[in-house]
Amino acid sequence: MDFNINRLVLLDALTKVSRAVSLKSPLPILTGIKFDLLEDGLVLTASDSYISIQTTINEGIIINQTGSVVLSSKYILEIIRKIDGDTVHIQVVDGTLTRITSESSLFDLNGSKSFDFPRIDLNKNGKHFSMKSYDFKKIIEKTLFATSEQETRPVLTGVNFKVDQHQLVCIATDSYRLAQVSMPIEDDIQFNIVIPKKSLNQIIHIIEKDEMIDLYVSDRKVLFVIGQYLVLTRLIDGTYPNTSRLVEDQGSYTMSINSSALLGAISRASLLSDEQSNIVKLTMSPDENVLSSYSQEIGSVEENLTKAFYKGEPMTISFSAKYLADAIRSIGTETIQLRFTEKMRPFQITGLDVNDNIQVVLPVRTY
Repeated sequence: MDFNINRLVLLDALTKVSRAVSLKSPLPILTGIKFDLLEDGLVLTASDSYISIQTTINEGIIINQTGSVVLSSKYILEIIRKIDGDTVHIQVVDGTLTRITSESSLFDLNGSKSFDFPRIDLNKNGKHFSMKSYDFKKIIEKTLFATSEQETRPVLTGVNFKVDQHQLVCIATDSYRLAQVSMPIEDDIQFNIVIPKKSLNQIIHIIEKDEMIDLYVSDRKVLFVIGQYLVLTRLIDGTYPNTSRLVEDQGSYTMSINSSALLGAISRASLLSDEQSNIVKLTMSPDENVLSSYSQEIGSVEENLTKAFYKGEPMTISFSAKYLADAIRSIGTETIQLRFTEKMRPFQITGLDVNDNIQVVLPVRTY
């Protein structure tokens, strides 16, 4: 293997592909990136057996001799990041010993034989649909924060993607809050899958421009085609809980308020709350709306929500300040609406007269 390549082009590709590498992998070969130099370009592949990322570089490269090798992700990435010069020369000089040179630097890096790298099926099989990459990225950013961090219920550590009747619905919940985003799609297909949080995190970092993204969904995996990048991820087994009742329950009492005003009030009200629980109390009536918090050790605070408009019977409800703030940021509209039923029932947060992004927060019992 022998080639010259633009350093920044290679660095960008290595940075994105290395997102699939787990340095704690029980298989040492999977801590590396496979370099496969073909007649028409350089193919880079990385995998941790759950997520695999592959890209092909065919610009800014001069191919002298084809070949392949697996190089440590940690070291090759740092070498290419810190080496000087615009162009890098990479050559396998003896077995798997790889020489990396530039204007004034020379590195000899021990590699591994490429046939030890697991074969990854990146064929475009399964149910196919397309959408704009920025739309996909926006959906993930508006739901991913609500996934669970606990492995006791693995299905809640991912985002549920459901497609039916030309509608894509994405749901995330940790059983204390819920985020649901929906959008129409052109493709007439059906599926119901759960994609791991880690995989979605890596994908949104690969998306850099607004282009079409292709998804190929099968029973146990989904393949994303994003420009020159192929991302294959396993799906989470299990049945995602039915959350339709939480979303359909509109609530008989409503509060409308400016998003920035409420976020500011939440930030101030939670200053004196217990850091772990971060609980605040909302007391509502048609005449006055107050957000407050109390800590026996620290003190108390009250915020009068002068810009809020409440419709319904007087009500007091307590909840996590962080969960409500996350929900408001996810919705991203100038004015939001909170919908309540009872003080111990989950309440909804949406944009005013908009239902494509529905957030739900579970209240807590205070004494």
